[in-house]
Amino acid sequence: MAIKAVIFDWGGTLTPWHNVDLTELWLGYASVYDPDNSAELAAKLDHGEQSRWTRQFETNGEIGTGALEELFHEVGVDTSSPLHHQALANYLSGWDPHTFTDPDALPLLETLRGAGIKTAVLSNTMWPRRHHEGVLERDGILHLFDYLLFTSETPSGKPHRTVFADVLYNLDVEAADAAFVGDRIFDDIHGAQSIGMRGIWIPHSNIPAKQSTDLGITAAATVQRLGEVLDVVNGWNS
Repeated sequence: MAIKAVIFDWGGTLTPWHNVDLTELWLGYASVYDPDNSAELAAKLDHGEQSRWTRQFETNGEIGTGALEELFHEVGVDTSSPLHHQALANYLSGWDPHTFTDPDALPLLETLRGAGIKTAVLSNTMWPRRHHEGVLERDGILHLFDYLLFTSETPSGKPHRTVFADVLYNLDVEAADAAFVGDRIFDDIHGAQSIGMRGIWIPHSNIPAKQSTDLGITAAATVQRLGEVLDVVNGWNS
């Protein structure tokens, strides 16, 4: 079967993996929202975020992480306050150095679309759509996708089949005609291949042990850099 669509994970795939201090990033939020209790608030936000990722992993994505808004409500943040909006902007800007798109992405996406192959993003995330779209636009690739699905807007997350099925439906392609590119063997490759897609694994991310298992999974293809995806797709389509 020819590949008619290539779907990409975002973090660790379209943007290279970075090791970051999550508590330090949450301090960027807390120092603006509640400077007198910033360390305590940052610890609560970090714990709440990690608990949500663990829950998603342990339920195979059936229960997703939800959105940042829900996390803020959990720890008592007033999300209607001007301070919250300032603090959120500070938190997200703290991520900016870690979100730049892989240099291979632009030529890869342009070549795929030039060959009539549809492209999409499916990302497990708590961030709002507007921020992800802003990052993709900043790096000049937003216009190169036919569909974007961020699990901050869905009840489930990868590896649950519903989110993969959503993307396939909106691209109007069958699973056998699609490939998924990701850095997580469980969330990305297992999730995609369990619905009948072909998985292309980029194995360079330092996935936390509590969010990782391989279940003996073998990807349909493994590449060492994002640009090599084109060679794999061309080989399957030749």
